Amino acid sequence: MIGALLRLPHEAVVTRMLAALAREDLELTQTELGVFLFPGPDGRRPSDLARQCGMTRQAMNYVLTGLEEGGYLQRHDAETPNGRVVRTTERGRRVIDVVRAEIHEIEREWAAHLGASRYGQLRDTLHELARWLGKLR
Repeated sequence: MIGALLRLPHEAVVTRMLAALAREDLELTQTELGVFLFPGPDGRRPSDLARQCGMTRQAMNYVLTGLEEGGYLQRHDAETPNGRVVRTTERGRRVIDVVRAEIHEIEREWAAHLGASRYGQLRDTLHELARWLGKLR
């Protein structure tokens, strides 16, 4: 059940982020939102974003094309011979700001519900687990 116990809060967070974006006329799909999640797309290669989102490079290029057409980001030639990099536009930076604000609100609500101490323990435990799994440094 650990998978479900982790998935259910994640689903609630994603739903809230998408709703917050929609309120700001920043309509993204869940797949497109994945591009903007930590650490964000700015300065990253499409292949790195594909790995982050668990999709092929070809699928990511399709997603990036839609985000470019929506004015959220642009792809630029990299300074190295390794291809292209993604740069967020002002509209893309608004996405990041709205998502961060909504996450802050969610954390505030969860801390109020669980109590500051229990919420802090939950956060610390998840952070430790993510580091142990090699997902954070």
